[in-house]
Formats: sequence, C-alpha cells, structure tokens
Amino acid sequence: MPTVAAVNALLEPVLDWYAASARDLPWRRPGTTPWAVLVSELMLQQTPVSRVLPVYETWLERWPTPAALAAEPSGEAVRAWGRLGYPRRALRLHASAVTITDRHGGEVPDSYEALRTLPGVGDYTAAAVASFAFGRAHAVLDTNVRRVLGRAVSGTEFPAASVTRAERDLAEALVPAEHPEVWAVAVMELGALVCTAANPDCEACPIRDACAWQQAGRPAYDGPPRRGQTWAGTDRQCRGRLLAVARDTEGTVSRARLDAAWDDAVQRERALAGLLDDGLLVERGRGHYSLPD
Repeated sequence: MPTVAAVNALLEPVLDWYAASARDLPWRRPGTTPWAVLVSELMLQQTPVSRVLPVYETWLERWPTPAALAAEPSGEAVRAWGRLGYPRRALRLHASAVTITDRHGGEVPDSYEALRTLPGVGDYTAAAVASFAFGRAHAVLDTNVRRVLGRAVSGTEFPAASVTRAERDLAEALVPAEHPEVWAVAVMELGALVCTAANPDCEACPIRDACAWQQAGRPAYDGPPRRGQTWAGTDRQCRGRLLAVARDTEGTVSRARLDAAWDDAVQRERALAGLLDDGLLVERGRGHYSLPD
C-alpha cells in the first residue's frame, strides 16, 4: 500500500489540477439531484460525453424525477434513449425508476448497499452515485481511474480486463477523508483528458514526477491482447438498425420494414430474436412489433 507521502504526492496535485481544469458538465453542477447523477452514470457507460449531453438534458426535462419516468411505459424510455447505444440501459433505468418510486418513496437511496439493489446498478454505478450524489467515501473504479492509478502507482500502462483485489485495495487506500467525491471525479477527469489510453499527455500531467510508469520509461503493455471495439457489420449494428426502425415508428412496425433495414437474413433473425429476448421489442400479433409497454 502507498505511504502517506506517496498519497499526498498524488492527492494534492490532482485536486489542484481538477480545480483549474475540470469540464463544466451539468451533472457536476451544484444542486444536481441524485436522480440526475444516476441518469448521467447510466448514460455515460461506454458512451462519450459529447453524445450523452443532449440526451441527458432532454431526458431530465421530460422526467425530472424517478416517479415521472416510472409513470410512463418502458418503451418510451427506449425511444428517448435514441442512438446512445446499449439500449438495455434504458430499460434498466426505467426499472430503477419504478423500484425507487415503489420502494424508496421516490428518492434515490443514499447508500452503496441500497443502490446495488436497483436494477442494472453494479458496483461501479453504486459507488459513483453514492460518492457524487451523497459525498460517501468509496473507491470509484471506472476505466479512466483504473488506468491512472495503474500507471501512477503500479507502473503498468493498462489495467487487467477486470478489477483485481489489489486494484480495489489500492483505490480504497487513496480515498481521502475529506471530500472523497472530489477526489473520485478528479482522478476520473485526469484519465479522460490527460492520462488517456491512446495518447497520454504526460507533459501536462500534474503527477508526472510521481508517476511510476513515467519513471520506468513508460514500458509498453505486455498483458493479454486487449479487445478492440468493432461496429460495422456486427450484430450490435444490426440490432441498432432494427431498433431504430421501431423507435422512429408510432405504433407497430411490420416485419417487412424490419427486413428492409438489414440485408443479411440470418444475422437479422438473430438480432431480432435478441431484441425480443431482451424485452426491447415486443411481438404484437404475427409479423408486427413495437417497443415495450
């Protein structure tokens, strides 16, 4: 575990850098509700900030509280999700809104343990909401944070595919007693803007002189091959194309219109079956489909 001196060598420079360099994002502004924080965290999973911003703002104008969303069909959440990708997140957010309304009096729960009981809320999201919305002291381990801590403390270019016990112990040891939520978002921001995966700007990094990876000469990653994200021609693209047809249609959409959206019949059948299994589409009589109720 890092010494007190090592912790201070990271803590103070990162917090100072964040105070001067943080982006003005709506979910970080004073007065942001816990519901808005939860919405932002689910939208930001595997999705760039630039794509989230317009959908986030429109979403909260329409559904400023969990009860407002819970009162509408889940299909409306899928429709409003638009082209953010991974639309099952919309169903999970709707299911969370229903749970919050029915079991928590319409208020987002303020503890990690209670947040973990919400549909689609895993370890990272529960820790993030507890930290950012309620100021709780948690290790918030997203990809950016894991990369920053791995480089700065462990001297490795990229973290393992999944969070290790050693990573979690390290992150928890670094959480400060005062304003832990600021530390959590500051490290995340450093990874997003400076300590990036492809082109880290080490010259601009506030902890360059304390970084173990930098001191070791920035050794190249030598772990298992890292999976790249593909899109063109994948089942994900096919699913997205079919769902877009349904999303842009009031009422039901015919099978013929779905068939026209994707040429590969085998892949189209597979994608349609997946959308039905996931509850993102519902069959409304033979050969007609719609978003869920």
